[in-house]
Amino acid sequence: MILIALGSNLDSRWGSPRQTLMAAVAEIQRRRIKVVALSTLVATPPMGPQNQPMYVNAVARIATHKSPEALLRCLHQIEREAGRKRLRRWGARCLDLDLLDYHGVQRKPAHTSIKPLTLPHPGIAQRSFVLEPLAEIVPAWKHPISHQTPALMLRKLYGLNSI
Repeated sequence: MILIALGSNLDSRWGSPRQTLMAAVAEIQRRRIKVVALSTLVATPPMGPQNQPMYVNAVARIATHKSPEALLRCLHQIEREAGRKRLRRWGARCLDLDLLDYHGVQRKPAHTSIKPLTLPHPGIAQRSFVLEPLAEIVPAWKHPISHQTPALMLRKLYGLNSI
């Protein structure tokens, strides 16, 4: 199973954050990557600096024969086409596409030509804006390292692990 996170909190050349995410999904499919499932688009507060607009987030389950590195390059190309400029960590952005899981592959940071690739994405368990959409579209999915479902990680994130 291959999972990607989508996020936007600034207008792009494709329109509003919601329009940008839908255009990104169309661009992903145009590149012969099948979108198997797409979560509901949800508005969420920003992670990091709070003096920026709310985000629109989603998660997609995709199918592709591309390698993790080739897929990441493709996702970054789509970000650039939307107008993304990498200026500040956790800063406002018109489009953010993160590779969350690639068939359960576990990979420590390995430098690619664009940025280190770590699988699964190291921030999954700390991000409700990723976990809630994951619970919606792939509730039985288990984190490749912790073997926890999105619902269990959400309960832990919210301090409800005793329930």
